[in-house]
This record gives sequence, structure tokens and C-alpha cells, in this order.
Amino acid sequence: MTDPRVDADAVLLASFGGPEGQDDVIPFLRNVTRGRGIPDERLEEVAEHYRHFDGVSPINEQNRQLKAALEAELAARGIDLPVYWGNRNWGPFFADALREIADHGHRRVLVLVTSAYTSYSGVGQYREDFDRALAATGLADTLELHRVREFFDHPGFVEPFATSLRDALAAAPAGTHVEFVTHSIPTRDANVSGDEHTAATGVAFGEGGAYVAQHLAAAEAILEAADSTDAPWSLVYQSRSGAPHVPWLEPDICDHIDELAADGVPGVVIVPFGFVSDHMEVMWDLDEEAIETAEGHGMHAVRIPTPGVDPRFVTGLVDLLVERLEGTPDVERPHRTALGPWPDHAPQGRAPASLPA
Repeated sequence: MTDPRVDADAVLLASFGGPEGQDDVIPFLRNVTRGRGIPDERLEEVAEHYRHFDGVSPINEQNRQLKAALEAELAARGIDLPVYWGNRNWGPFFADALREIADHGHRRVLVLVTSAYTSYSGVGQYREDFDRALAATGLADTLELHRVREFFDHPGFVEPFATSLRDALAAAPAGTHVEFVTHSIPTRDANVSGDEHTAATGVAFGEGGAYVAQHLAAAEAILEAADSTDAPWSLVYQSRSGAPHVPWLEPDICDHIDELAADGVPGVVIVPFGFVSDHMEVMWDLDEEAIETAEGHGMHAVRIPTPGVDPRFVTGLVDLLVERLEGTPDVERPHRTALGPWPDHAPQGRAPASLPA
């Protein structure tokens, strides 16, 4: 259900964050795994991925570029909204961003999270983070946060992948398999994803919940936009972590490539559609491990880019902001799957009725 228009006066670009030097790596990983009791010795195993790139995750610089692109697109449309940036796990942290927003006199904030799908880590955890940041800064009665909807099937997200997939398949051998890959999450978390949506609409998603349903729908939308609906494809996962006895979504992309090779498949095109930018998990888990696995079997292998700051993606994100500014009806909100448009999120912070007009 569409919320009424939001008379916002600022935008917050919210993301995961990443280290920007060797000394940042372990403190960053402690933030990522806070509350899980993981010793530094085990964190150092993951740290090696970052140390391979001099301890620098590309995600912060990518968000700087995305922030600049959003500012340029807003200015080109004559929309006077400043864009701020905050992260979950590394500076600038959400609390710092909220203080800056409030210090500049802003009160109603549109929040754009760099997560296209519904899951605890992509929705619920951010909501908890924002609540904590509002409480820690004492701004819960001052600021109001309005997150835009998940954009897994928005044309601005679908089209960049589709164009790259079409080009990659044209250059690949016949019989090449498309690997649509996203971040694995615990199966129990996947199964309950979208429960609030189900309670509100009666639409049930089955095994894997909304998280899996959205990815399957997005994959079909990308294939259709790429004129490649006859290509063989699978939904696969990467970056599993946590205790070995806890079930996570499968198959792992490297294991699946092994199976494809055993069946004589000549190549793979990897579509990292679980991500909006080429950050560490793309560069390591896919560009290093998955490509190495495929090439070890003598397979043709290519990983297509994420949207990053593709003009279509940036335009689509600003379209999402405008939806909230104008209270665009659902029937007018662009979407490429039967699951969309996904509903708006409830506001956080000061209640709308208590704010001055």
C-alpha cells in the first residue's frame, strides 16, 4: 500500500561500509560480527580477502560515486534535496550522518538503502540500526526516516544487468549456463522473509520466503529484458558464513560450477544481481574463486558488472525518491515482475502528525 506523499528535505544513502586500510580490517570485521563472539583468529581468515586488496574495500568509494551521481541527477531535475551518506559497519556511521542531517536543520529524510531485496540483513537489520542511531543521538523525536521500497524489479535495476547479459551471451559458446548469484543467508531467515507482507496482503511465498521469490522473479525479468529466455539458468549463492551445522541457502556457486562442468557445460556467465556494486564479495568470491573454479575446468567464464553508477540505475533510484515525494499510486510505480511494486516502509522516528507543515 502506498503511503501519502512525504515532504522530505534530505536524502540518506545507507550502506554496509568497508575498511579503507590494513589497520581498519579487523575492527571492521568485529563490527560486522558484533554479538557473535567470533575470535580475531577466525576473523583473520576473512581478513585475508581484504588484505589481498591492501585492506581497502571498494564499497566506500563506490558509495561516494553513487552519492555524487544521485546529487547530479536530483539537480538536473530541479529537486533541491541534499544527499548524506552513512554506513552500518564503518565510517561514516549512521549516527554521524543523522547528527549532520539534524545539525543542518533537516527533519524529514528519505532513506535509500543499497539493498534490492527483502531479508533480515537487507531490511530488518537496517531498521534496527536506524532505531539505535536515533536513540544514541537523541534524535528520535527530531528526525523522521522514510525508507524507499525494495527495487529488485525496478527497470533501473533490471536493465543494466539485461544489457550486459545479452552482450555476454552473444560472445559465449552455445550451451553456456547463466549463473544468477546472490548472497546466501540462513534458510530459517529466508523462510520468514516477507512475513509482514504476507500478513498484510495474504500473499505467501513458500520455501525461501520473499528473498528467494524476489530473486527468481528478478532473474526472469532480466532474461526477458535481455531477449534470452531460452538460456539455461540457475539461482545460486555465495559468501556463506556462520556455523557449519546451520543450514544456508544452496547451491554454492563454486559447487554448482563443478556440477555443470561434470555435465559438459562449456561455459558460464555470472550475473551478480544480489549486489548493486562491485564490492569485496564480488571481487573475491566471484572474480577470484568462481572464475578460477570455472577456468580450472577449462570453461568459458565471464562475470558481468553490477549497476554501480550506470545512468539507468541512478535515474531509477531517483525515481524511487520521487515516488515518495509525490505519493505516486501503486498502479503508476514501475516494476518488471508480478511481485511488484513492493510496498513502502513504515516511517521511523518522529510521527508524521507531530511534525509542523
